[in-house]
Amino acid sequence: MFDDLRRRYVDLAQPRLGSEVVYATDDFFADKSRLIAPQPPVWIDDKYDDNGKWMDGWESRRKRVAGHDWCVIRLGVPGEVAGFEIDTAYFTGNYPPGAMLEVARSGEEIPADDGWTAVTPKLDLKGDDRIWVPIGHSDPVTHVRLHIYPDGGVARLRVWGRVLPDWSKIGDDEAIDLLATANGGRGIIANNEHYGAVANLTAPGRGVNMGDGWETRRRREPGHDWAVLELGAFGRIAEVTVDTAHFKGNYPDRCSIQATARAHGSPDEIAAQAEAWPALLPEVKLVADTVHVFRDELAALGPVKFVRLNIFPDGGVSRLRVVGKLTR
Repeated sequence: MFDDLRRRYVDLAQPRLGSEVVYATDDFFADKSRLIAPQPPVWIDDKYDDNGKWMDGWESRRKRVAGHDWCVIRLGVPGEVAGFEIDTAYFTGNYPPGAMLEVARSGEEIPADDGWTAVTPKLDLKGDDRIWVPIGHSDPVTHVRLHIYPDGGVARLRVWGRVLPDWSKIGDDEAIDLLATANGGRGIIANNEHYGAVANLTAPGRGVNMGDGWETRRRREPGHDWAVLELGAFGRIAEVTVDTAHFKGNYPDRCSIQATARAHGSPDEIAAQAEAWPALLPEVKLVADTVHVFRDELAALGPVKFVRLNIFPDGGVSRLRVVGKLTR
């Protein structure tokens, strides 16, 4: 189920989009910022700090007064929330037995109490568990508030959904990266993500290391690897960047890109359709740890919404940028 969520949605709470846990009533045992850390939670034997056992998540102290604990996440980009992933990994005798989630749309750092909308009932949680909580809320969201009852620790909160850019702020002649996560771009599916997720291709900035990109295993059979991605909006493409930052002994020898305006169905169905999409970028040579920019090589396909990146035969790419003008 969780792999399917990553194919369909973006984690709106990821820090590299600018999301931040801006407030918690209490984070005595484990800092609130760990709640949205991008890495899976870990357990480290015999690791303690001044306040007790180190835990990879957000953990409040044992509550000795009335009430409950809660925290606020400010999303880096507004989005439509499809649901929440609540992970209590490694919290066994110290997890909260209950939780509830609210959302808000606000320009404030922390919305006022009357600005929140409850989108779940009070939920039952278990220790060392991971649940998916779908919601029905189509309005744009900028903040999420997690209540835990009465106290305890949660390893991770993922806010799965879709980025909702404000296209009215983009001029008709302004070229933008239509594939950027912050502009609604996302990875849909890849034939292999052994070392790195396809979602990394659309992330902000350059990759921080080799793990911050899309990398496949070493191919020992005929063929090549590929990834299919969706742009945030229809656009006419003027420039493509393929960045192999940090990939030196494992970069692809060559790449090509196909594109189309329309695709439909499940991720697997879209992947099957992508095999026949026309070429946007013909097969070109790549080199290690380099920003490759292509302009003149691009075919004039008109407005497109989906791209397929082919790498030959395998390897790693840090970022893919698809720059163009909106087709309104």
